[in-house]
Amino acid sequence: MTAHRPELSIVSPVHNEGASLPAFVAAVDAALADLHLDYEVVLVDDGSRDDSWDRIRKAAAEDPRIRGLSLSRNFGKEAAMRAGLETACGQAVVMIDADLQHPPDVIPAMIAAWRDGAQVVEAVKSNRPGQSFASRSASRLFNWGFSRLTSVELSDATDFRLLTRPAVDALLSMPERSSFFRGTSTWIGFQRARVAFEVAPRGVGRTRWSLRSLTRMAIDAITAFTPAPLRLVTAAGIIFAVFAVVLGVQTIWRWAAGDAIQGFTTVILILLVQGTFVLVGLGIIGEYLSRVHDEVKGRPRFIIDRRTDEPS
Repeated sequence: MTAHRPELSIVSPVHNEGASLPAFVAAVDAALADLHLDYEVVLVDDGSRDDSWDRIRKAAAEDPRIRGLSLSRNFGKEAAMRAGLETACGQAVVMIDADLQHPPDVIPAMIAAWRDGAQVVEAVKSNRPGQSFASRSASRLFNWGFSRLTSVELSDATDFRLLTRPAVDALLSMPERSSFFRGTSTWIGFQRARVAFEVAPRGVGRTRWSLRSLTRMAIDAITAFTPAPLRLVTAAGIIFAVFAVVLGVQTIWRWAAGDAIQGFTTVILILLVQGTFVLVGLGIIGEYLSRVHDEVKGRPRFIIDRRTDEPS
């Protein structure tokens, strides 16, 4: 942490975004040029394998408002965002991706909402260019499911948002190591505002999010944020138990009446349903045990290897 307290901090996690970093830094500077406020840019290199760190160091050498962190390996976007939040010193902090799909020219509107009294300003998508129907449907299904399970509204939500210092401090006070920024920054409450933006086409490179990584992120987000799936397993177990009792009574009745069902079709179907339920239930329980295991180990969320404001 530095003694300097700027009015605004821009925090951006970076993973293999070296090619887009100069344009991103220039776009942030252009977006804030007319506001005449004191700001800093915190770039967090999350174990990039390209020249991202070299470009961050160069940018920091050319502009004292830019600070860089390099994590010792790829800890994931959530950890990189946490590292940026812990480092940012501003009275308000804007979290934004460095690939320019979160347009920096939306930041002035977020600052205006902040100055009007909002303590959390969410940038929400008004469009999804270049996203396939399947990907768009999966995203909406996740947001809908998460909102129903947790009562935290995530429709068209993104990680692109502004948080005031009290909101940042509330977020950083949470001790859990497995976190979901989009969810927890909504859960903390505070006076809120929304700003719509159009997702810009990715200028350089290609997305690193595969179906597998998106599925893993969805599972991590839900299990890190809510125990609702465990309750669903319990509810399903109760429903299945009621069904089993009804079917058992029917079977005994028909046997006593001398009209027992011949064959194994019903038995096989029951075994398939029961086996599927048991395996899915064990999988859900295993995910939560994994979360408990991670919390009990108490390992740090991330390890900082280098900083631009310290000697190499």
